[in-house]
Amino acid sequence: MLKRHRFKIIFCLISLSAYFLISAVTDRKPPYATITNGLIHAGLYLPDTNKGYYRAARFDWSGIISDLEYGDHHYYGQWFPKYDPKTNDAIMGPVEAFDPIGFEDAKSGETFLKIGVGELIRPDSMPYNFMRYYGIANSGKWNVKTSTDGVEFRQVLKGRAHSYEYTKMIKLEKGKPVMVISHTLKNTGDKTIETSVFDHNFFVIDSQLTGDGFVITFPCVPKEKVNVELEDYARLQNNQLIFLKSLNGRSVSFKDITNGNGADYNIIVENHNTGAGVKITADRGISKLVFWSWTKTVCPEPYIKINVQPGATFTWSINYEYYNCNIVKK
Repeated sequence: MLKRHRFKIIFCLISLSAYFLISAVTDRKPPYATITNGLIHAGLYLPDTNKGYYRAARFDWSGIISDLEYGDHHYYGQWFPKYDPKTNDAIMGPVEAFDPIGFEDAKSGETFLKIGVGELIRPDSMPYNFMRYYGIANSGKWNVKTSTDGVEFRQVLKGRAHSYEYTKMIKLEKGKPVMVISHTLKNTGDKTIETSVFDHNFFVIDSQLTGDGFVITFPCVPKEKVNVELEDYARLQNNQLIFLKSLNGRSVSFKDITNGNGADYNIIVENHNTGAGVKITADRGISKLVFWSWTKTVCPEPYIKINVQPGATFTWSINYEYYNCNIVKK
């Protein structure tokens, strides 16, 4: 009991430290919420157009988890060196991003759509670049409801070409080390919404650098190979990617683990140094599976295709089951 109490205190201190650090940088306190089911403790930043932690144009503004603790392990945290609310990758947790809609049809000065962000302004004739900041013309209206064990985010947007109601619910299951992220996208406009959404999964497990001890299990055997210059840092063994030593600024990545064939949504991430593990499943199949890793994070990035006719609704749900590994390296 004393050990559990100590880690609860540590979790709260980490969450509060992150919260006040960001507040000091921006001179504003981003809206924040904590949730728990007694087994999992998590802290989330909430969307806000004026003082939200994340106000950039790449990722869905909802569901930013700054820390999640289960079984004395921590699964998320800051992996990037510098913070700015309008930097596209200054974000944490199992955050999601939708492919842009209408970018190619938009002329300079006109808008295109990123669900979970809003209508963005195309500034010139340059191709879309996910790392570029695009001005936000219309972020819609966000409504957030918090409870002890969950947060519901709802964005309503009436746009130039498309309109929708987007709801994301992050819920901790009662009596289980499981987090469920459920989504509902209702097309309230008169044009079909066709896009893809992927979960970037910025895992930062127990604050360890990416290297020896990290093992990623994919739902299929990758056709791509580890680059020759990185073979000392990671190797593929059947459907597992096994890290051998710290990346130190390098990146091991794959364009599509499924080789264009799609796969079941079933991914496992483990840190055998600390004994932390997580299994990720969903009620939709993967259309493609990108993987990216860097010094402080490992990121399996599963994509789901979306097609919603006017008046119709599309749903999907992702489950995160956290656990302690049986294998712990000494």
